[in-house]
Amino acid sequence: MNKDELTAWASKNGWQVIAGCPSLTKPSSPKEPIVRMVFKATVVSFEIRKPAGKWEKVSSQSYSKIHPDPDTGMPAGMGLETTPGLTMLMQQNRDRLVFGAMKGDPQF
Repeated sequence: MNKDELTAWASKNGWQVIAGCPSLTKPSSPKEPIVRMVFKATVVSFEIRKPAGKWEKVSSQSYSKIHPDPDTGMPAGMGLETTPGLTMLMQQNRDRLVFGAMKGDPQF
């Protein structure tokens, strides 16, 4: 998968671009990212924000080694599939984006 394919997948699954990176936010604080993908020239990094506010790189992989899972479409090879709570966080972000748009929420 390349940067554009990862960005498209992320936006379909509740991620929003914050500060130039596809990010997930806490449901209680929808403007503050806690998980993000950082795109470099040849690799993409998966980072999680620590409670102290510093970003910790969980994994990093070259684009050529990332491929979509045939069943879920989730990018495999980056460690997303083994991160606890990520699927639930993506669902909460996706629901907030969908239902916020339905209510006419001005933040979207």
